[in-house]
Amino acid sequence: MKAVDATLGLKQAAPLPARPSLTDWRDHPRQKRHEKYSNVRCEFEGQKFDSKAELKRWLDLRLLLRAREITNLERQVSFELVPKTTRPSGGVERAVHYIADFVYTDRRGLRVVEDVKGAATPEYRLKRKLMLHVHGIEIREIKA
Repeated sequence: MKAVDATLGLKQAAPLPARPSLTDWRDHPRQKRHEKYSNVRCEFEGQKFDSKAELKRWLDLRLLLRAREITNLERQVSFELVPKTTRPSGGVERAVHYIADFVYTDRRGLRVVEDVKGAATPEYRLKRKLMLHVHGIEIREIKA
């Protein structure tokens, strides 16, 4: 509860709790943080996936691969969107990449780039447009 200063009529904030000691930090580690978009990271056959939906799509694509509906199935393929650039002032801007969840070749011989999305962030929307502009590749979005 907040105390009231009788002379000025100002409310005084409650004192802050004592800062934990190093032994408190060691003996009581913080709980794991939850993911920003409520996705659950998982692992299957030694491979890590960002969400259950991504894992499910991987399993579906593996079935299509075995049925010879698709070929050349790959995960986490990187595409360079903007190359490394040197600033006039002498600094360096790092390259910008888009990492696709899955890339494969369909029955018609077309290269397909897929991304499993629960929520399309502004950064993703920009990279999707750059993929189309720079590489001429339209990303197929799979809704989680």
